Amino acid sequence: MSTPESRLEDLGLKLPQPTKLPEGLILPFEFVNIRGNRVLFSGHPKSAMDGTLSGPFGVVGTDMSTDQAYEEAREVALSVLANIKAEIGELSRISGWVGVFGMVTSAPNYSEQHVVVNGFSDLIIDVFGPDVGRHARSAIGVSGLPLGFAMEIEGEVLIDG
Repeated sequence: MSTPESRLEDLGLKLPQPTKLPEGLILPFEFVNIRGNRVLFSGHPKSAMDGTLSGPFGVVGTDMSTDQAYEEAREVALSVLANIKAEIGELSRISGWVGVFGMVTSAPNYSEQHVVVNGFSDLIIDVFGPDVGRHARSAIGVSGLPLGFAMEIEGEVLIDG
């Protein structure tokens, strides 16, 4: 039987290390918060393979194209998966993706935030399949995000046992 980890491998994708905060940055919350069978993940940027924060930074529609931002959103999904896996052990414990909320730092009049966040959603469905990976979703444009991030994505999954 195929697992999310084996599907990642089949897609030629690797998870980064869990997110490491920059020295001196203290957050009053957790990146992953488990409550019973619910796993809520805080707004995530992208992490480099060593777990350090790596953006993306800037404004979509000015500093990067929609296509570039779509690819960055796929990388954000890998960071989310890495942090969830660090907390629950195996990604196969995820029994369903509930919802995803994407925020995109956007140039004035930019209106393709939904296409950008499709990068995240498409990767999740590729890895978990349409039954487990299907989720509710919103995508909005904002004038700015912490540390100059171009996007931040949060959401909720359900886990077994």
